[in-house]
Amino acid sequence: MSTGCPAGIGPEVSVAAAVRARGAQVVLVGDVPTLRRAAELVGVAQERLTEGGERGRVRLLQAGPPLRDADRRPGRPSRRAGAAQLEYVRVAHELVSGRRTAALVTGPVSKEAIAKSGAPGSEGFLGHTEWLAAREPGRHGVMCFASERLVCSLVTTHLPLVEVPSALSVEGVRDATVALGELLLAMGKQAPRIAVVSLNPHAGEGELLGTEERTTIVPGARQAARRLGSRVTVMGPIGAETAFRRAAAGALEGVVAMYHDQATIPMKLIAFGQAVNVTLGLELVRTSVDHGTGYDIAWQARAEPRGMQAALELARQLLRWRQRAALGLLPRRVPALGSRA
Repeated sequence: MSTGCPAGIGPEVSVAAAVRARGAQVVLVGDVPTLRRAAELVGVAQERLTEGGERGRVRLLQAGPPLRDADRRPGRPSRRAGAAQLEYVRVAHELVSGRRTAALVTGPVSKEAIAKSGAPGSEGFLGHTEWLAAREPGRHGVMCFASERLVCSLVTTHLPLVEVPSALSVEGVRDATVALGELLLAMGKQAPRIAVVSLNPHAGEGELLGTEERTTIVPGARQAARRLGSRVTVMGPIGAETAFRRAAAGALEGVVAMYHDQATIPMKLIAFGQAVNVTLGLELVRTSVDHGTGYDIAWQARAEPRGMQAALELARQLLRWRQRAALGLLPRRVPALGSRA
């Protein structure tokens, strides 16, 4: 697990969640002195942490040079702290790459602090999803959010709103829909129903408000339906206001959104702090919290670790799904996470 911004709540929620994890060895990648301070803050005994390989304890792994006190000042990350956040992600990614029994769980980072840090590879950093996808050429990372009441995926991620229409593609709609279907099946949803939402209000209002529904969204949804097969029902495009209302009421299991805030506004209204951010479409399993660095409450022992606990548990669940797929235990026509089929 990469432990996020040392000036935010990442260290404390990471330690608190890691010691509660069951049935998995958790490695916390970050600054060891910072993590030990966080453990003291949240009441975790130092004996439960190790820098070696003792079983039954949470392992701490130092990534990059040790930080100074000034680098972890609450809400005020230094340039060194910005660079450190990216180094934690890089080292954690390296640990799990190529290992089908390991998952990457990430703590909340500051995109701005990383992008302005001057560290190698930090320029233009937009988020974990884009960073991870760039390391797997030929694959397309799909951002998803999962909670008990609402599960959704995004066709586009961190883009200026004005760029969204030109960034939409048939392939993007298809991949986001297939990824969502895979996620719902891996979560144990039976015969899930997915609504692909429109870009324009009222699904374009018969093309009075735009043509993206006909030219891009419909063919993408049809391709996804063929790929997912009879185990998943794909419908749409449906107006976003209708789709999210129906999903929140339990009439749908999943929603495919066209752009970032179209998904995250209802997601955070319904399940803020309890949802899990999932990146699908890649070789590795990656989950994270659905919240940010929490600079306003950092290092006050006020941060709630339930979101990080949920991210760890969903990572375990998705790994089990992949292991069943590798053993040929999935029903026919059910895709495996990360498959290219």
